[in-house]
Amino acid sequence: MTTSAPTPASTRAVALPGGLSVTVQEFGENTEGTGVLVLHGGAGPRTVAGLSAALSEHVYVVTPTHPGFDGTPRPDRFDSVADLAVAYLDLLDTLGLKDVMVIGNSVGGWIAAEMALRDNHGRIGALTLMNAVGIHAHMVENRVVDPRTMAPADISQLSFAKAEFRPDFASFTDAQRAAAGANQKTLAVYGGEHFTYDPKLRARLHRVTVPVLVIWGEEDGIAPLKYGRGYADSFPNAHFAPIPDAAHFPQIEALGATLGAIGDFVSTVVKPDEMG
Repeated sequence: MTTSAPTPASTRAVALPGGLSVTVQEFGENTEGTGVLVLHGGAGPRTVAGLSAALSEHVYVVTPTHPGFDGTPRPDRFDSVADLAVAYLDLLDTLGLKDVMVIGNSVGGWIAAEMALRDNHGRIGALTLMNAVGIHAHMVENRVVDPRTMAPADISQLSFAKAEFRPDFASFTDAQRAAAGANQKTLAVYGGEHFTYDPKLRARLHRVTVPVLVIWGEEDGIAPLKYGRGYADSFPNAHFAPIPDAAHFPQIEALGATLGAIGDFVSTVVKPDEMG
Protein backbone atom coordinates (compact mmCIF):
# COMPACT_ATOMS: atom_id res chain seq x y z
CA MET A 1 0.00 0.00 0.00
CA THR A 2 1.07 3.55 -0.66
CA THR A 3 -0.06 6.69 1.10
CA SER A 4 -1.10 9.79 -0.81
CA ALA A 5 -3.61 12.60 -0.72
CA PRO A 6 -7.18 11.44 -1.38
CA THR A 7 -8.27 11.73 -5.00
CA PRO A 8 -11.66 13.30 -5.75
CA ALA A 9 -14.19 10.65 -6.66
CA SER A 10 -15.23 10.11 -10.25
CA THR A 11 -18.59 8.57 -11.19
CA ARG A 12 -19.39 6.32 -14.12
CA ALA A 13 -21.75 3.55 -15.18
CA VAL A 14 -20.22 0.09 -15.60
CA ALA A 15 -21.94 -2.42 -17.89
CA LEU A 16 -22.14 -5.92 -16.43
CA PRO A 17 -23.10 -9.31 -17.94
CA GLY A 18 -26.82 -9.75 -18.49
CA GLY A 19 -27.45 -6.14 -19.44
CA LEU A 20 -27.24 -4.62 -15.96
CA SER A 21 -25.53 -1.26 -15.56
CA VAL A 22 -24.21 -0.19 -12.15
CA THR A 23 -23.26 3.35 -11.16
CA VAL A 24 -19.97 3.43 -9.29
CA GLN A 25 -17.84 6.05 -7.62
CA GLU A 26 -14.11 5.47 -7.93
CA PHE A 27 -11.62 6.93 -5.48
CA GLY A 28 -8.05 6.78 -6.76
CA GLU A 29 -6.86 4.72 -9.72
CA ASN A 30 -6.74 0.99 -10.39
CA THR A 31 -2.99 0.67 -10.90
CA GLU A 32 -2.25 -2.54 -8.97
CA GLY A 33 -5.17 -4.82 -9.92
CA THR A 34 -6.54 -4.82 -6.39
CA GLY A 35 -8.64 -2.54 -4.22
CA VAL A 36 -11.49 -2.14 -1.79
CA LEU A 37 -15.18 -2.47 -2.61
CA VAL A 38 -17.36 -0.44 -0.22
CA LEU A 39 -21.07 -1.30 -0.01
CA HIS A 40 -23.57 1.12 1.49
CA GLY A 41 -26.62 0.37 3.57
CA GLY A 42 -30.22 1.51 3.28
CA ALA A 43 -29.38 5.16 3.94
CA GLY A 44 -27.54 5.36 0.62
CA PRO A 45 -24.01 5.84 -0.72
CA ARG A 46 -23.40 9.14 1.07
CA THR A 47 -23.06 7.21 4.34
CA VAL A 48 -19.82 5.57 3.13
CA ALA A 49 -18.36 8.44 1.09
CA GLY A 50 -16.11 9.68 3.91
CA LEU A 51 -14.78 6.19 4.59
CA SER A 52 -14.12 5.61 0.88
CA ALA A 53 -12.27 8.89 0.53
CA ALA A 54 -10.12 8.14 3.59
CA LEU A 55 -9.27 4.64 2.38
CA SER A 56 -8.28 6.02 -1.03
CA GLU A 57 -5.19 7.55 0.55
CA HIS A 58 -3.86 3.98 0.59
CA VAL A 59 -5.71 1.97 -2.05
CA TYR A 60 -8.09 2.13 -5.03
CA VAL A 61 -11.70 2.20 -3.77
CA VAL A 62 -14.93 1.44 -5.64
CA THR A 63 -18.31 2.35 -4.17
CA PRO A 64 -21.33 1.22 -6.20
CA THR A 65 -24.82 2.61 -5.80
CA HIS A 66 -27.23 -0.29 -5.41
CA PRO A 67 -29.53 -0.19 -8.46
CA GLY A 68 -32.70 1.71 -7.56
CA PHE A 69 -30.99 3.94 -4.98
CA ASP A 70 -30.57 7.68 -5.57
CA GLY A 71 -32.62 7.54 -8.76
CA THR A 72 -30.55 4.88 -10.53
CA PRO A 73 -32.41 2.29 -12.62
CA ARG A 74 -33.29 -1.13 -11.21
CA PRO A 75 -34.61 -3.84 -13.58
CA ASP A 76 -37.71 -5.57 -12.23
CA ARG A 77 -35.95 -8.95 -12.29
CA PHE A 78 -33.20 -7.57 -10.05
CA ASP A 79 -34.83 -7.89 -6.65
CA SER A 80 -32.73 -9.65 -3.98
CA VAL A 81 -29.56 -9.41 -1.93
CA ALA A 82 -28.32 -12.45 -3.86
CA ASP A 83 -28.76 -10.50 -7.11
CA LEU A 84 -26.65 -7.67 -5.69
CA ALA A 85 -23.97 -10.12 -4.53
CA VAL A 86 -23.63 -11.70 -7.97
CA ALA A 87 -23.66 -8.31 -9.68
CA TYR A 88 -20.80 -7.05 -7.53
CA LEU A 89 -18.78 -10.20 -8.16
CA ASP A 90 -19.36 -9.48 -11.86
CA LEU A 91 -18.17 -5.93 -11.17
CA LEU A 92 -14.91 -7.23 -9.68
CA ASP A 93 -14.47 -9.44 -12.76
CA THR A 94 -15.15 -6.52 -15.10
CA LEU A 95 -12.71 -4.24 -13.29
CA GLY A 96 -10.09 -7.01 -13.14
CA LEU A 97 -9.65 -6.79 -9.37
CA LYS A 98 -8.27 -9.55 -7.14
CA ASP A 99 -7.44 -9.84 -3.44
CA VAL A 100 -10.25 -7.36 -2.77
CA MET A 101 -11.39 -6.33 0.67
CA VAL A 102 -15.18 -5.98 0.60
CA ILE A 103 -16.46 -3.58 3.25
CA GLY A 104 -20.19 -3.36 3.92
CA ASN A 105 -22.32 -1.38 6.34
CA SER A 106 -25.78 -2.59 7.39
CA VAL A 107 -27.38 -4.30 4.36
CA GLY A 108 -24.06 -3.73 2.59
CA GLY A 109 -22.51 -6.16 5.08
CA TRP A 110 -25.20 -8.71 4.25
CA ILE A 111 -24.33 -8.33 0.55
CA ALA A 112 -20.63 -8.75 1.36
CA ALA A 113 -21.29 -12.02 3.22
CA GLU A 114 -23.36 -13.33 0.31
CA MET A 115 -20.56 -12.37 -2.09
CA ALA A 116 -18.02 -14.38 -0.12
CA LEU A 117 -20.27 -17.45 -0.30
CA ARG A 118 -20.45 -17.15 -4.12
CA ASP A 119 -16.89 -16.07 -4.92
CA ASN A 120 -15.94 -18.98 -7.19
CA HIS A 121 -13.49 -16.77 -9.13
CA GLY A 122 -11.47 -16.07 -5.99
CA ARG A 123 -11.73 -12.28 -6.21
CA ILE A 124 -12.19 -11.58 -2.48
CA GLY A 125 -9.30 -11.53 -0.03
CA ALA A 126 -11.09 -10.34 3.12
CA LEU A 127 -14.40 -8.98 4.43
CA THR A 128 -15.13 -6.12 6.80
CA LEU A 129 -18.70 -5.98 8.10
CA MET A 130 -19.78 -2.80 9.91
CA ASN A 131 -22.98 -3.20 11.94
CA ALA A 132 -24.20 -5.60 9.31
CA VAL A 133 -27.63 -7.18 9.08
CA GLY A 134 -28.50 -10.43 7.33
CA ILE A 135 -28.48 -13.22 9.92
CA HIS A 136 -31.37 -14.12 12.20
CA ALA A 137 -30.69 -13.85 15.93
CA HIS A 138 -31.64 -16.83 18.07
CA MET A 139 -32.80 -14.67 21.00
CA VAL A 140 -35.58 -12.13 20.52
CA GLU A 141 -33.77 -9.38 22.45
CA ASN A 142 -30.78 -9.61 20.09
CA ARG A 143 -32.73 -9.33 16.85
CA VAL A 144 -32.48 -6.45 14.41
CA VAL A 145 -35.17 -3.81 14.75
CA ASP A 146 -37.55 -3.71 11.78
CA PRO A 147 -37.66 -0.02 10.84
CA ARG A 148 -40.52 -0.26 8.35
CA THR A 149 -43.18 0.83 10.85
CA MET A 150 -41.03 3.46 12.60
CA ALA A 151 -40.93 7.23 12.10
CA PRO A 152 -37.69 8.55 10.54
CA ALA A 153 -36.82 10.49 13.71
CA ASP A 154 -37.11 7.32 15.80
CA ILE A 155 -34.91 5.38 13.39
CA SER A 156 -32.35 8.18 13.57
CA GLN A 157 -32.41 8.06 17.38
CA LEU A 158 -31.53 4.35 17.29
CA SER A 159 -28.98 4.72 14.49
CA PHE A 160 -26.73 7.43 15.97
CA ALA A 161 -25.22 7.60 19.44
CA LYS A 162 -24.43 11.30 19.09
CA ALA A 163 -27.20 13.80 18.50
CA GLU A 164 -25.06 15.99 16.26
CA PHE A 165 -24.93 13.25 13.62
CA ARG A 166 -28.68 12.65 13.46
CA PRO A 167 -30.36 14.04 10.33
CA ASP A 168 -32.79 16.91 10.89
CA PHE A 169 -35.74 15.53 8.95
CA ALA A 170 -37.77 18.67 9.61
CA SER A 171 -35.32 20.58 7.41
CA PHE A 172 -35.62 18.19 4.45
CA THR A 173 -37.05 19.56 1.23
CA ASP A 174 -39.88 17.74 -0.51
CA ALA A 175 -37.36 16.40 -3.01
CA GLN A 176 -35.13 15.06 -0.24
CA ARG A 177 -38.08 13.37 1.44
CA ALA A 178 -39.14 11.82 -1.85
CA ALA A 179 -35.61 10.54 -2.53
CA ALA A 180 -35.32 9.03 0.95
CA GLY A 181 -38.72 7.37 0.55
CA ALA A 182 -37.76 5.94 -2.83
CA ASN A 183 -34.55 4.51 -1.36
CA GLN A 184 -36.52 2.82 1.41
CA LYS A 185 -38.88 1.27 -1.14
CA THR A 186 -35.89 -0.10 -3.01
CA LEU A 187 -34.44 -1.46 0.22
CA ALA A 188 -37.73 -3.25 0.92
CA VAL A 189 -37.53 -4.95 -2.49
CA TYR A 190 -34.04 -6.27 -1.79
CA GLY A 191 -34.83 -7.25 1.81
CA GLY A 192 -37.72 -9.44 0.76
CA GLU A 193 -40.15 -11.10 3.16
CA HIS A 194 -37.96 -10.88 6.26
CA PHE A 195 -36.47 -7.49 5.27
CA THR A 196 -33.42 -7.54 7.57
CA TYR A 197 -32.28 -11.16 7.31
CA ASP A 198 -32.19 -14.46 5.47
CA PRO A 199 -33.16 -17.22 7.92
CA LYS A 200 -30.66 -19.61 6.27
CA LEU A 201 -27.65 -17.30 6.00
CA ARG A 202 -26.08 -17.94 9.41
CA ALA A 203 -25.83 -21.69 8.78
CA ARG A 204 -23.90 -21.08 5.54
CA LEU A 205 -21.26 -18.71 6.88
CA HIS A 206 -18.96 -21.50 8.06
CA ARG A 207 -18.07 -21.89 4.38
CA VAL A 208 -16.49 -18.41 4.19
CA THR A 209 -12.75 -19.08 4.25
CA VAL A 210 -11.36 -15.54 3.95
CA PRO A 211 -10.59 -13.55 7.12
CA VAL A 212 -13.47 -11.42 8.36
CA LEU A 213 -13.44 -8.28 10.49
CA VAL A 214 -16.72 -7.46 12.23
CA ILE A 215 -16.76 -3.82 13.37
CA TRP A 216 -19.63 -2.84 15.64
CA GLY A 217 -20.79 0.51 16.99
CA GLU A 218 -21.53 -0.45 20.60
CA GLU A 219 -24.55 1.85 20.97
CA ASP A 220 -26.45 0.53 17.95
CA GLY A 221 -30.20 0.50 18.63
CA ILE A 222 -30.94 -1.16 15.27
CA ALA A 223 -28.60 -4.16 15.42
CA PRO A 224 -27.52 -4.79 19.03
CA LEU A 225 -23.95 -5.48 20.12
CA LYS A 226 -24.72 -9.12 20.99
CA TYR A 227 -26.11 -9.56 17.48
CA GLY A 228 -22.75 -8.37 16.16
CA ARG A 229 -20.85 -10.83 18.34
CA GLY A 230 -23.13 -13.61 17.10
CA TYR A 231 -22.42 -12.54 13.52
CA ALA A 232 -18.67 -12.76 14.12
CA ASP A 233 -19.04 -16.16 15.79
CA SER A 234 -20.74 -17.48 12.64
CA PHE A 235 -17.51 -17.23 10.58
CA PRO A 236 -14.58 -19.63 11.06
CA ASN A 237 -11.96 -16.85 10.85
CA ALA A 238 -13.50 -13.67 12.26
CA HIS A 239 -12.21 -10.85 14.42
CA PHE A 240 -14.55 -8.61 16.41
CA ALA A 241 -13.85 -4.90 16.96
CA PRO A 242 -16.41 -2.99 19.08
CA ILE A 243 -16.38 0.78 18.56
CA PRO A 244 -17.44 2.87 21.59
CA ASP A 245 -19.56 6.02 21.28
CA ALA A 246 -20.96 4.93 17.91
CA ALA A 247 -24.12 3.21 16.75
CA HIS A 248 -25.28 1.84 13.37
CA PHE A 249 -22.85 3.95 11.32
CA PRO A 250 -19.43 3.70 13.01
CA GLN A 251 -17.77 4.94 9.82
CA ILE A 252 -19.60 8.26 10.33
CA GLU A 253 -19.57 8.70 14.11
CA ALA A 254 -16.10 7.24 14.70
CA LEU A 255 -14.23 7.30 11.40
CA GLY A 256 -10.80 7.34 13.04
CA ALA A 257 -11.52 4.32 15.22
CA THR A 258 -13.08 2.48 12.26
CA LEU A 259 -10.03 3.14 10.08
CA GLY A 260 -7.80 2.07 12.95
CA ALA A 261 -9.63 -1.24 13.30
CA ILE A 262 -9.35 -1.90 9.56
CA GLY A 263 -5.66 -0.98 9.57
CA ASP A 264 -4.94 -3.31 12.48
CA PHE A 265 -6.84 -6.10 10.74
CA VAL A 266 -4.83 -5.66 7.55
CA SER A 267 -1.46 -5.46 9.31
CA THR A 268 -1.98 -8.37 11.69
CA VAL A 269 -4.31 -10.75 9.82
CA VAL A 270 -4.70 -10.01 6.11
CA LYS A 271 -1.15 -9.03 5.14
CA PRO A 272 1.11 -9.47 8.19
CA ASP A 273 4.21 -10.25 6.09
CA GLU A 274 3.87 -7.03 4.07
CA MET A 275 3.16 -4.81 7.04
CA GLY A 276 5.57 -6.31 9.56
